[in-house]
Amino acid sequence: MRKFSLGRLLSNTYLGAMLLFFYAPIAVLMAFSFSSEKSRASWGHFTLDWYAQLFRNPEILSALRTTLLVAVISAVLATVIGTLSAIGIYGYRKGTRGLIMNLTYLPIINPDIVTGISLMILFVFMKMNLGFFTMLLSHMAFNIPYVIYSVWPKLSQMDKSIYEAALDLGATPGYALRKVILPQIAPGIVTGFILAITLSIDDFVISFFTSSGVQNLSIYIYSAARRGIDPTLYALMTLMFVVVLGLLSVVNYRTGKAAEKAEQKRR
Repeated sequence: MRKFSLGRLLSNTYLGAMLLFFYAPIAVLMAFSFSSEKSRASWGHFTLDWYAQLFRNPEILSALRTTLLVAVISAVLATVIGTLSAIGIYGYRKGTRGLIMNLTYLPIINPDIVTGISLMILFVFMKMNLGFFTMLLSHMAFNIPYVIYSVWPKLSQMDKSIYEAALDLGATPGYALRKVILPQIAPGIVTGFILAITLSIDDFVISFFTSSGVQNLSIYIYSAARRGIDPTLYALMTLMFVVVLGLLSVVNYRTGKAAEKAEQKRR
């Protein structure tokens, strides 16, 4: 039998309290998305009417279409640019490489409101009309560093001599990139792509400052909540939570598998 440990009990209690604090409101929201009552004070009977109304609402469908277009297009572009950037950075010397990676990390830790206002000022200075295109550029910009940091671990595990051997055997740099480097870093590329889509769907602050008259789901929810909470929003946010949770689960699963393979190689 395991010995009683007060420290373990306290740490588990603390962890449980934190999880309850974070996820209890989401559980309540999801539960009321299936209630027939509009009021949050009482529970009616089980219903899917709010989900049916959700998919009959033209404003929500338009916001959903904008969200998916921005998320997919920005994720594809960010993945291509981020992957090529990571490969380019990997070719630098150690000191220069470390400096560039530190600079790349700054947008990740930078507050969203600073990034959003900065991009808005840039677009206004360049006399660009705020709308779908500026939102797309903004999402692509803040996704690129995440892709770089998703691809970087796979590059670090790669043996440089394989690429050099391919060149010595007559392969062109482009052919060696496609046939040697990309297959080895493919798990990192896929992880970066999924992470980019997730972050794009989830973003509100940067989207709010870099678009005008164009609504994605986060902006629509913000505007609708100011007019009063409608149970249709419960259904919408439940679906968004499930989708984002699914994507993050895939990312974590792939990251865990990659870590296991790396550990096995070391042994």
